[in-house]
Amino acid sequence: MSGKKLRDLLKQEEHVVMPGAYNAFVAKQIAEEGFHGVYISGAGLSNSLGVADEGALSLEDFLYIGRWIAKAVDIPIICDADTGFQNIGETVRQYIEVGFSGLHIEDQVFPKRCGHLSGKEVIARDEMTAKIKEACAARDRYDADFVVIARTDARGATNIDNDAQLNESIARGTLYRDAGADMIFPESLRNKDEFAEYRKKVSGDLLANMTEFGKTPYLKAREFMELGYKIILFPVSLFRYHAGQTKSFLARLKEEGSQKELTPEMMHRSEINDILNYKP
Repeated sequence: MSGKKLRDLLKQEEHVVMPGAYNAFVAKQIAEEGFHGVYISGAGLSNSLGVADEGALSLEDFLYIGRWIAKAVDIPIICDADTGFQNIGETVRQYIEVGFSGLHIEDQVFPKRCGHLSGKEVIARDEMTAKIKEACAARDRYDADFVVIARTDARGATNIDNDAQLNESIARGTLYRDAGADMIFPESLRNKDEFAEYRKKVSGDLLANMTEFGKTPYLKAREFMELGYKIILFPVSLFRYHAGQTKSFLARLKEEGSQKELTPEMMHRSEINDILNYKP
């Protein structure tokens, strides 16, 4: 079972950096560069399919692309599960079957929003704890090593008073841990002090999300590790970088009518074939 890969990795490493992959080739590159894990971001997946990160993708969409990624690499994969889809127990079962090592579910009201945008709301505590318990029951039934990560979006939620958001996020983290979650994911913390306070008050393994253009300031992976965070995600970085490069390439192609001057910036056919283990 794939869950054991992640459990073993978390025991072996002080911290684990997981870049986000939105297709199988990107996942292969992540593994090729020596990263120990791959993350499948709902935002990255949605954007790569031409839609916004607002819960537009179905479980089947995640599973279809996820199968290709799971076939492509032999390192642990954590996959976003948004708010759990129609049935979180069934989501866990199918994620295990595909070959994922873990997932995270969030406590947002559906349809969800990107965790770093305004206008998001969270569901009641007891509604989320019920989801976590159901997810953990499925974990225990199908693969006890599968890692269930509970994400709370209380920080930044419009249905919680701004001054109470951090304390609510901390309280939910503790509650979700007690409900059986293996790891807690506090989304959209505002500064290093908030990450430190969260670590001080919430026990067990924690996950940090280092996205661009969001509410969290830029911190290095080692800084998160020193703060006590076990997994650090860079969820949409590769997609956004590739999107920027695509825009630049297309502008040059339109202006010059040739790609010749841009070939030094491309990955050569032979390098691609090497990653694919293809010998023509």
